[in-house]
Order: sequence, then structure tokens, then C-alpha cells
Amino acid sequence: MRKREYDEDDVRIRPSKGSRPRTRIRPAHEDAVEGFVVAVDRGRYTCLVETAGRKKKRERQLVTAMKARELGRKGIVVGDRVAIVGDVTGQADTLARVVRVEPRTSMLRRSADDTEDTDGIERPIVANADQLVIVTALADPPPRPRMIDRILVAAFDAEIDSLLCLTKSDLAPPAELVALYEPLGVPYVVMQKGGELEELREHLAGRISVLVGHSGVGKSTLVNALVPDANRAVSHVNAVTGRGRHTSSSAVALELPEGGWIIDTPGVRSFGLAHVSVETVLASFPDLVEGTVDCPKGCSHLDEDCALDAWVAAGHADPARLASLRRLLSIREGSPEPE
Repeated sequence: MRKREYDEDDVRIRPSKGSRPRTRIRPAHEDAVEGFVVAVDRGRYTCLVETAGRKKKRERQLVTAMKARELGRKGIVVGDRVAIVGDVTGQADTLARVVRVEPRTSMLRRSADDTEDTDGIERPIVANADQLVIVTALADPPPRPRMIDRILVAAFDAEIDSLLCLTKSDLAPPAELVALYEPLGVPYVVMQKGGELEELREHLAGRISVLVGHSGVGKSTLVNALVPDANRAVSHVNAVTGRGRHTSSSAVALELPEGGWIIDTPGVRSFGLAHVSVETVLASFPDLVEGTVDCPKGCSHLDEDCALDAWVAAGHADPARLASLRRLLSIREGSPEPE
């Protein structure tokens, strides 16, 4: 397990002279109920909560909540498990308060950019997902391996499983793209318009899966097929640019009929990785880690003096695995794909 990463909760901000004295004593909120954040909209959090109803039966309802002041700058994203107090009936015009964010099992994030100008500002996407589904079309628009590589690196950083979902196979064969990612051992499913969804449902059942992909790949169409009541807006690909238009404006968690959750995210056109270290990417290649012992200090594993070449030449690892590692490291150091 990697060393714990620090976040905004570890930074103490001193109050200004004009603010009232602060106390270390915080309410325990022992009456708080647990909620699951399914949507975020301008400081309002839609949470699914379960409460005791009539005859002690458990009832579930959607509750709108705001962040309590004592949480300070702590961010709340879709997928967070939170503690809520106040009116949790879910009735119209009611507003509860989120008073605590429970420890996260994972956090998928991307940087605003890979350049020094933005200083690699991190943008959290979703919390507590255990699977990242990379949705990419085989044609119309054509696949973008560089984008797929970047999303894979983000999955390695978040320590969550990856799944390639290849759509529009009725327009182009998947063999070439599948071969490119075979050395990485990334599982995949192949989809076509109006095709069966059983194989994909098996991968999603009982898990919290976040769907990521650039615009126009059929992600919203796929969500509507998996969750018929989702009513996610769909778009068409621009015939001139070959790109789709953003139709999902915010992330939303949707419960699957067979159990589990999918989190649909807005289409992305770049995926910065400035927050990801070389060591994080390398850790996803355990068969190559031992070969870095003889590397020079600060080795980027991309230069000629890297010891991994000799390690692979000696038969300790597959050359295709080294090529994949270096492809991901090169993607990490490069700039995001232009729009």
C-alpha cells in the first residue's frame, strides 16, 4: 500500500483577526443518518438515505443537503458516503446538512493541466469507485489511444480496476485496439448498437463503476440502456471535427437494476496527470519494479541509461510490458491532447 497522501483536511488555516474565536469542540451528531451522494449541483448535494419507516421497515429517499459550516473547505463529490442531520424526509423545499464525510476508499482525480502555469491543480471526479470503465468508440469518432492511456494512469493512481468498453463495433473491428492493451492485462467488452449487454452487466454487478470517455463515444446511450429510467441526454458526432458535444453536464450516480452503481461523468477532452508520480505508474508493473534497482538516481525510465532495458533483455520480463510502461510514462510527461 502506498504512503498516505495528504489533502485539504491536513492543512490548518488560521482565522483572521476579525472572526470570532473558534473552539476545538465539535458536535458528535450522534443522530446523523448515513447518505450516499448521487449528484452535486451548485453547492447542493442530492443524497440517498435509508431511514426507519413505519413498522420499522427501512425506507429510502433522496434528500437535498448543504455542507455544514464546520466542514470548512472539505470538498464533497459524487460517490462520497456522508453523515446527514436535519430534515431527511426528502419532501419538497426541505434542506438537510452534511456534517461529516466518511473516509474514502478511493478518489479518482485529474489535473487541470500538465503545465507549470496551473501547478497541476487537482480536480476530484468521484469517490469510492472500485472500477473505472473507459468507454471509447471504435469509429465515429475514432479511438484515441493517448486519451485511453491517460485515463489508465489515473486509474493506477486511484488504485481501482479498469475495464475497456469498446462501442460501435458494427462500424469497425476491435482487434487492433485490443492488441494494443493486451500487454497491460486490461479486460475489455465489445459493444454494438442494439447489441446484448449481459457481458457488461456481469462486470458491473455489485460494484461502483465510474464511466469515463470523451464526447460522442456513446456513453450516455450506454447508460440509458443499462438504466432505462436514467434519461441521459445523447448527442451526435460533428461530421467536420469528428468530435462529440458535451451532453452530460455533471456526474450522477445511478443504481443498476441487478445491484451496483454506475457513475456517469461529463465527456472529457483532456485528462491532466501532473499529480501522478513516476513511482505510482511503475507500481502497476510489478514484474518490472525489481529491474529498476540498478537504475541511476532520478531515472525517468525513458532514457538510454535506464536499467530496465538490460532487465528485459535478460528475459526477466516481456518487452511488450516495458513498451507499455514507457508509453504511459511518456503520456504522463506530455501535455493533454488538444481539442
